[in-house]
Amino acid sequence: MEHPPLPKRLKRFLRYLLIRAILSIVSRLPLGLARWLGAGFGRLGFAVAGGERRKALKSLARAFPEKSDAERQALARASFRHLGMAAFEVGAISAADRRLEEWVRWPEEDRRVLEAALARGRGVVFVSGHVGNWELLARRVARAGFPSQSIAKETSDPRLTTLVERFRARGGVRSIWRGQEGAARAMLRALKSGEILGLLIDQDTRVQSLFVPFFGELAATPRAAADLALRTGAAVVVGFCQREGDGYRLWMEEVSFQPGGDREADALALTAALSERIESAIRRAPEQWVWMHQRWKTRPPEQPDVLPAAASAPSR
Repeated sequence: MEHPPLPKRLKRFLRYLLIRAILSIVSRLPLGLARWLGAGFGRLGFAVAGGERRKALKSLARAFPEKSDAERQALARASFRHLGMAAFEVGAISAADRRLEEWVRWPEEDRRVLEAALARGRGVVFVSGHVGNWELLARRVARAGFPSQSIAKETSDPRLTTLVERFRARGGVRSIWRGQEGAARAMLRALKSGEILGLLIDQDTRVQSLFVPFFGELAATPRAAADLALRTGAAVVVGFCQREGDGYRLWMEEVSFQPGGDREADALALTAALSERIESAIRRAPEQWVWMHQRWKTRPPEQPDVLPAAASAPSR
């Protein structure tokens, strides 16, 4: 296997050391202090990361054209602040774990949604997005005793991938790394065993995708969740962990779907329904989404002035 050039390897190593050092400090902090520091880092990021700030404002202009520049500026600033808080809260996981059940509220009606879906015995395709705190969502469900696995993308640095894997495993969440040998079989095996298989489908990435509406504009959206549900007959649940005051609240909804017999049309319709739920969750608290992500960078094939659709690109 070809290794990256030395400067890039050095940069990755230094980044890894920095992350390890930050985590070793933050992991010892009380939750409130970690949240306060995270908010400060988020505000700093908004001030100094000009490229990411411009991306966020551009995305907000596409999603909320009716809002004023000042309103979108405030939303972008709040988004950076929320992400900083969420990252530091996860970093302080020892303190978070001690009070996870009270801190991340899971109303009985939302818990029953997941229990009813699992009771059918065909597994659950659990769909979410980079909304609120997705790491706490998976951790809260797994620590409640529900068998869970999540599909994730490896980082560019294997050391960071291992760090993430160990963190999730300590919370009871097992990872299936997308693109690794045997990943597809592991996904099917999880559903066949009646487990929860979590996927995030709200980003434009180099995976098999379909174009469905997102804030009124077609966006390339990963199709794996729909394909897995249609192939296995697993229940489909969407869920989110969104900030409420100093804590979080879980929201869950089962998406009922009757296939029409045309697998491609069914996958498109189901992916659109899931994307609509994610959009609704974002609209509920728009400052809790990753607006710096270029959600609409890939355009449909009938727009030849830009890159072709990820739907025709191989998985990475």
